[in-house]
Amino acid sequence: MTAIKWTEKYRPRTLNEVLGNGKAISDLRSWAQSWEVGVPEKRAVILYGPAGIGKTSAALALARELGWDQIEMNASDDRTARAIDKVAGSASNMRTFSGKKRLVILDEADNLYGRVDRGGTAAMLKLVKSAKQPTVLIANEYYNISKPLRDACLGIQFRSIRKSTVASFLKSICKAEAAGCTPEMIVEIAENAGGDLRSAVNDLQAALEGVEVGDVGEVVTGERDSKSSIFEGLARILRGSNPSEALRITYSLDESPEDLVHWIDENLPLVYEKDDLVRGFDCLSRADVFLGRVRRRQNYGLWRHASFMMTAAVLAVRQKKRGGYIAFRPPSLWRRMGQTKAARNIRDSAALKIGRHCHVSSRVARSELMSFFGLLLKDKGLAPKVAALLNLNQEEIALLMGTKSTTKKVSRIFEGAQRLTEDERIADIELGWGGFKSVGKKASGDEPDGGESSGKKENSKPSRSVQTDNETDVVAGQKSLFDF
Repeated sequence: MTAIKWTEKYRPRTLNEVLGNGKAISDLRSWAQSWEVGVPEKRAVILYGPAGIGKTSAALALARELGWDQIEMNASDDRTARAIDKVAGSASNMRTFSGKKRLVILDEADNLYGRVDRGGTAAMLKLVKSAKQPTVLIANEYYNISKPLRDACLGIQFRSIRKSTVASFLKSICKAEAAGCTPEMIVEIAENAGGDLRSAVNDLQAALEGVEVGDVGEVVTGERDSKSSIFEGLARILRGSNPSEALRITYSLDESPEDLVHWIDENLPLVYEKDDLVRGFDCLSRADVFLGRVRRRQNYGLWRHASFMMTAAVLAVRQKKRGGYIAFRPPSLWRRMGQTKAARNIRDSAALKIGRHCHVSSRVARSELMSFFGLLLKDKGLAPKVAALLNLNQEEIALLMGTKSTTKKVSRIFEGAQRLTEDERIADIELGWGGFKSVGKKASGDEPDGGESSGKKENSKPSRSVQTDNETDVVAGQKSLFDF
């Protein structure tokens, strides 16, 4: 057998050779053709779907079919903002020597990690909005990509390849390699692959590795522990016919029961109606009771009861089956939480400052004291003092007052608080410096005579005593918001 990987040897050269996903290929070709006549509205596409079904091969075949140059970045490359701008950004905005288009391919666009790929998402968004060359983003999970980036691109979904198509392709490889492949072996490899054509080809090569021409190979790979997509899981849970299968599908989902209950809650009204919907939400509410007990008791063994109620029980109470296509959607709660994240952070920050000053918890401050401090901030005389005392910023002042941070009133309160804080800082410096000079004079014995001293004391400002270990120093009095 040849040493070259069969996944590369039999990679499709044109879009017509890409197996399955006819609609996705058609949409990709139409988008590419729009680049031939100008710059389309969506300058980039996102090819998304399970691994090993031909997304990257389709992008490479597109470039080869149209005679475009290509440049590719994947997970093994440095994908920080600087690297993306330097490599992909430059490539997407520069013309080629031949005058032809250049296809920019960013693989695994949904896998950007923390510090390793710092700023990568923002750089991708900037890239697809300003690209002067066609750009393709490739991802396994569409919703792991940020919403602004999804909105800026054309999404094209690739689906798992049918078992019969995979088996047919494996049979053609066996014929080309003159390898001994029984129909049973091909069917077994196709079933184990679970729609992943790349894995099927790798398994076939492994089974025939070292086998002489004409001999029969043997399958040595087991069934893959593959992850099902959340949308496939929802279809099994809400539209299936076997409650046991609905429960089993949760084992292959990359979602915890805490997240899965939100997916089912969002999509249940799309499938169930009337009495079925009532019974379905009743089961879902019981699942939520178990999830609450898990959070309070930290007993994660109760997850199995919650999973049963939100899957098998929800399916079992359905009496009327609904046909037709249903587009499942992600939980709207997550979208709302994302939209209000900044406001909640401001609220929590203000509650923390109030709680620290009043010696109570942030929860008590949030529920009982924030409205009181909001009333104080509406008093023209007290507002700057309160804002300075708590060290509030403009957003926190606006939140407590129930207004916008851009109003003139909020700006005046914030500026007044800043002036008070600055005056206090200067007073602290002068107080400390005055005390240091007083101690220095007494230590050196450089005291003014009685007449001068009494004269200065008569004309001096009010003072207060500071008790030290061996003596009492008289220093200038402090008059400010924080002088108690």
